[in-house]
Amino acid sequence: MKERIVVINGPNLNLLGERDPDHYGSYRLQDINRMMAETADRLGVEIAFFQSNHEGDLIDMLQDERDRAAGFIMNPGALTHYSYALRDAIEAVGPSVAEVHISDIGSREEWRRNSVIRDVVLFSISGEGPQGYVRALEKMVESIRPGA
Repeated sequence: MKERIVVINGPNLNLLGERDPDHYGSYRLQDINRMMAETADRLGVEIAFFQSNHEGDLIDMLQDERDRAAGFIMNPGALTHYSYALRDAIEAVGPSVAEVHISDIGSREEWRRNSVIRDVVLFSISGEGPQGYVRALEKMVESIRPGA
């Protein structure tokens, strides 16, 4: 049975390709999902995608999938910077969540530099554009298949 990885994208990521291309590029979320699906196929893992503009939906998805998913890759969008409810949900799920951001949040506006989830995730990738998602998937698979 293939390991299941769930990719969760938060608010406004459905507007990729339209929103602020200087920071986020021209890739659409569908393009990123396609790249990840190809990588998942190559790595032999099952992948599922979820996007919502609502904080509670993201929390519900984490909780609903916690017993089925071997890992999560999450870009919480702006919720990264202030959602302690999301942080608590990630902490409850355990060390199987990776944080990914298209832009380098550490070099953007002061308020974007803080991640309230960083200390409860397995690892963080920031500033690698859409390729950061692919790298997060590869790293997640390495973490769930130690020594493979």
